[in-house]
This record gives sequence, structure tokens and C-alpha cells, in this order.
Amino acid sequence: MATETHETVASACLDSHGGAIGMPQLCGEWIPHQIFWLLVALAATFFVMSRIALPRIAAVLAERSGTITNDLAAAEELKNKASEAEAAYDKALVDARAQAQQIVAEAKAEIQADLDVELAKADEQIAAKTAESEAAIAEIRDGAVKSVTDVAKATAKELVAAMGGKADAKTITAAVTARMKG
Repeated sequence: MATETHETVASACLDSHGGAIGMPQLCGEWIPHQIFWLLVALAATFFVMSRIALPRIAAVLAERSGTITNDLAAAEELKNKASEAEAAYDKALVDARAQAQQIVAEAKAEIQADLDVELAKADEQIAAKTAESEAAIAEIRDGAVKSVTDVAKATAKELVAAMGGKADAKTITAAVTARMKG
């Protein structure tokens, strides 16, 4: 009987020469069987998708969503910490600059005080050396004037004697002294 049914369906889709008429899928006798197997395949696919594939996909999506949410929260927290760290760094930098300026000002004041003390010592030493030098110069000048006066007196005495005159020491001393004054 199964052979007869199959032969009837098969004979329905053959032409008068025994060849197939077009596409067998479009044979009107086969359409109910194709619809049945289509529904069975769709039901099996739906069952597999709903019981196995879709729960796994949903779990992966939920995990990714959770990971993304956690990562965004962590990024926001790190951003806040970075902002706080930057603010702390800026404050520390401003404080360090102020402290550096204060140290520089203190160092300048200390150096200036040391410089003033050393300048005062140097001025005292220069004044003492100047006074010594002036005293030595005055002594040398006095010695030079006395030596020049003595040489001038001796030279004048010799010149007067060479010219055949006679001059006393008092006259020569008066003439040399008058000439020395200008």
C-alpha cells in the first residue's frame, strides 16, 4: 500500500513521457508533506534556540552589560581620584613654590647680611691701609723733600764755590727754601 501511494504521488508529478514536470518542490501533491516537515523543523529549531542558544546569548549579554557597567563605574571612580590627585598636586606645587620663594628670600637676606659685614670689614681694612699708606707717603715725601733740600743746598754751595764765590750756609739755606716754596 505504501508503494501504491508513493507511485500515485510520483505519477502525479510526471508528464506524459515519464519525465519530471519542473521543480519537484512545486508539485502540488508534495506541498502538504513539505509543510509538515517545515513545521517540524521550525519547532525543533525553536526548541533548540529557546532552551540552549538564547539562554547562553542572554547570559553573555548580561555578563557584558554588567562588565561594562562595572568598568564605567570604575572609570568614573578613577577619574574622580585623578581629579583629586591633580588638585592635590597643584596645591602641593603652589605650596612648594611659595616655600621656595621664602627660602630664596631668606637666603638673599642672609647673604646680604654677610655681604654687609664683609663690606664693613673690607672698608675698615681699606681705611687702615689707606691711613698707613698716607702716613708712609707723607714720611717718604718729607724724607724726599729733606733729601732734595739737602742735595739742593750741597749743589748750590758747590756751584757758588765753582763760580768763585763764597756763600755762607745761612744764605744758601734761605735761597733753597725760597725756591722750594715756589
